[in-house]
Amino acid sequence: MTTQPKVPAAPAAAPAVPGTTPTPPPTLLTRRFTVAEYYRMAEAGILKSDERVELIEGEIIVMPPIGPGHAWDVDLTGDFITRRLESSFIVRNQNPIHLSDGAEPQPDLAILLRRPEGYGAAHPTPADVLLVIDLVIEVSDSSLEYDRNVKAHLYGRNNIVETWIKNLPEDCIERFTEPGPEGYGQHSVHRRGETLTPVSLPDLELAVGDLLPPPDDGKN
Repeated sequence: MTTQPKVPAAPAAAPAVPGTTPTPPPTLLTRRFTVAEYYRMAEAGILKSDERVELIEGEIIVMPPIGPGHAWDVDLTGDFITRRLESSFIVRNQNPIHLSDGAEPQPDLAILLRRPEGYGAAHPTPADVLLVIDLVIEVSDSSLEYDRNVKAHLYGRNNIVETWIKNLPEDCIERFTEPGPEGYGQHSVHRRGETLTPVSLPDLELAVGDLLPPPDDGKN
């Protein structure tokens, strides 16, 4: 999960001089980085080894610290799915997937094909990834909107077959399918009582209620 990066506000236009047309502020160019440059910054110590960052569309995005609730939920979800999968698949927790020369995000969970050589020499690419799951745990519109409108469609543009957002504030699973040049063509919302079957895993049926935490019965 990521939070929406803070972008400095554009400078306000100067007051118009009577009889003239205000000049709009200039559009500033930004410098985007490649994955190779991103790793060279880490090797040079510009990015520290303990920094939580990921590369999204050439921009280095600072990720928030993983709280115990988030970490535990990812562990439980990953364990639950792993126990339901055949041995030819593996679940990767909060580690990079290589999408393109300018994008190497770290989803909360990714279901991968199990390769004989493993992934010790290179991170998984879209051809290896069957499903991505990101978790939104805080009641934060900016975080949810960033995952929903930016990060999810980044996966779609890079041909990740399917992405789910485990949306805890709204107690649902958001599903994105039909990847294409503009992102995903389909977005649906699924709630308790429904089941989900990933496109690439037709034998895996998961109850939405099993993927979400137990409902709050008000007896705290």
